Amino acid sequence: MKKAACLVIAFGSLLSLLAYGQSATASQSLDDRVREFLASQKDQWREENVTEADGRFLYDIILKHGYTRALEIGTSTGHSGIWQAWALSKTGGSLITVEIEEFRHLLAVRNFKASGLDGTIDARLADAHELVEELPGPFDFVFIDADKNWTLNYFKALLPKLAPGGCFAVHNVSSLGYMKGIRDFLDYVRSLDFIETTIDTSASGGISLSFRKKI
Repeated sequence: MKKAACLVIAFGSLLSLLAYGQSATASQSLDDRVREFLASQKDQWREENVTEADGRFLYDIILKHGYTRALEIGTSTGHSGIWQAWALSKTGGSLITVEIEEFRHLLAVRNFKASGLDGTIDARLADAHELVEELPGPFDFVFIDADKNWTLNYFKALLPKLAPGGCFAVHNVSSLGYMKGIRDFLDYVRSLDFIETTIDTSASGGISLSFRKKI
């Protein structure tokens, strides 16, 4: 009886080890594929996309906080989405990303597939002004990189769907700080006692990070 029990335990341990090995190999393979794709496209991203440093910044925030439910407004051709989805592939999460221009959307979808991250990304071709009202949430990470004069509207529409501890990030708040939409947004979020907002100036153009405090 003892011998049989030992065999069962040993067999179970072997199965767990094999499963872990397969998971690690799959993860490693995905990491390699993403790195290779990003390296191959290094000089191809245009001004509508974030820089590599900003992409890595988004990646680090998601991993640091363990975010799993992300929303991006302004896909462009997918550079920022790839960095976010790469991090989300490690937290077990997923990304919804929205682009209004069909040409950019189609390029992004192609890039997501080539990077191997398409299974983590729900790419929508839509007008985010309308779509954000329909998305159910909740989200624990939101990244805005589109239509800066609509930023406050995005925030107000998504605030009820922002999870405690979640982050609402906005790109280029320093370089485009002269825009009324950015000024109004920053004034509003800074007036909320349950939101803590900082601006990271290490990112190109500055990225505001508004965290919903945990109760």
